[in-house]
Amino acid sequence: MTAKVALVIGAGDAIGSAIARKFSQRGLTVCATRRNGDKLKPLIEEISETGQIAHGFTCDARDEEATESLFAKIEKEIGEIEVVVFNVGANVPMSILETDSRKFRKIWEMACFAGFLNGREAARYMTKRKRGTILFTGATASVRGAAGFAAFASAKHGLRALAQSMARELGPQNIHVAHIVIDGGVDTQWIKENFPDYEIRKATDGIICPDDLATNYVTLYDQPRNAWTFELDVRPWEEKW
Repeated sequence: MTAKVALVIGAGDAIGSAIARKFSQRGLTVCATRRNGDKLKPLIEEISETGQIAHGFTCDARDEEATESLFAKIEKEIGEIEVVVFNVGANVPMSILETDSRKFRKIWEMACFAGFLNGREAARYMTKRKRGTILFTGATASVRGAAGFAAFASAKHGLRALAQSMARELGPQNIHVAHIVIDGGVDTQWIKENFPDYEIRKATDGIICPDDLATNYVTLYDQPRNAWTFELDVRPWEEKW
């Protein structure tokens, strides 16, 4: 029996790893990527200890050749890619006066261009089978700009437009494309170090738990095609919006 694979692009320590664990619990074989694949060892070991199968890969999501090779290797050696989650982060706040062309381009490459490369590769395999799910992680910056976020918001707006365009093109081919807007702080090391009221907000459910957030990704994957969601925005109950 051919394995069903959940490919998580950008399986960082918080959101990406939580998504990988949730899809593993759902029964899918997990393939996870980071630019430094060695950092995936704890995640792969954790999933493997539950009796599920997981593989880690080093891959720069901005590299077209590496991305094509990654998808080909998984399809040939591991199984059919059922769901792809693009979860590469590039949130680097900076004043427009401090944003040079190199920084702007790098953020765009990570948050938008890499999404195109991985979304396209996913579509190439899924259209042949006439099924699949492609999920893009968005942010508050996907729907509105803010001071200090010109580069990030530009890239995230582009990723959202990519997801919407793909959803309209691929939906009629039985491929579910969805965009998740994370509108709130997620419980990460950065949040712990930079939110003075972190402990209070966490105690009152004012910080998003990565595991609870990840549940939404599996929910989108499980949706029946007569009731697909394109965009899901997630925020703590006390978040202003």
